[in-house]
Amino acid sequence: MFKGAITAIVTPFLKNGEVGEEALRNLVEFQIKNNIDGLVPCGTTGESPTLSHEEHQKVIEIVIGAAGGKVPVIAGTGSNSTHHAVEMTKKAEEMGANASLQVCPYYNKPTQEGLFRHFSSIANAVEIPIVIYNIQGRTGINMETATLARLAKEHSNIVAVKEASGNVGQMMDVISALPKTFTVLSGDDNLTLPLMALGGKGVISVASNIIPKEMHQLTEYALNGDFENAKKLHYHLLPLFKGIFIETNPIPIKAALAMKGMIEESYRLPMCEMKAENKEKLRSILSDLKLL
Repeated sequence: MFKGAITAIVTPFLKNGEVGEEALRNLVEFQIKNNIDGLVPCGTTGESPTLSHEEHQKVIEIVIGAAGGKVPVIAGTGSNSTHHAVEMTKKAEEMGANASLQVCPYYNKPTQEGLFRHFSSIANAVEIPIVIYNIQGRTGINMETATLARLAKEHSNIVAVKEASGNVGQMMDVISALPKTFTVLSGDDNLTLPLMALGGKGVISVASNIIPKEMHQLTEYALNGDFENAKKLHYHLLPLFKGIFIETNPIPIKAALAMKGMIEESYRLPMCEMKAENKEKLRSILSDLKLL
């Protein structure tokens, strides 16, 4: 389940601010037609902090339904409230999610013992696999390798980590310290190839919202040990990897999808549209890659 290119899918909004349900179903269909290996609704890229509880459940339900069992759905159900994370994860399990993505609690900055107890509570409440999401730049707290190893040892359903610390040294430590059955995925598109060369199994990707086929191919090359072709594709796509983070994610990737006519360019505050000059830079990158 946890290998290859897995898309952290955007949540389309209509101009009136409501969730664009039809556009979301179309995005899922586009992903599956282009060989994506999995889908993550309601992650950071899905603007989960601005979704109501009901919308959060609806988005997960739509993605599960549209995927129709063709690819695994890893529902983003993390929270900085352990109780809330448990309740959302139980609901996602009931709806048929194949797994759950659990971000480290943000803002309240728990200790490593607090992190252990938080994730343990979630793991004890459900049977579906759990992918821990380590992204210190957004949460203010880093999941230390020793804590991750302790969690994996204590809970058989904690099976993977989305590593977005940006720290390659830490990624190597995780791959070295954790059992071979534990999966390490990149949380950064531009570190997908380096991480896979070190033993990672894929990426939970932002770029694959617009290039699912290419991201699947990149990870397929790496999984098969064809690092020469993987490297060529990596450098070909590198301008896009950089361009979609020219402003805070998911602003640029939603702008790119809107340029292609796949969604309306609509955000919920505090996210807002790109600066005009940055949008033109992004448009130029997309044109150069013949994506427009």
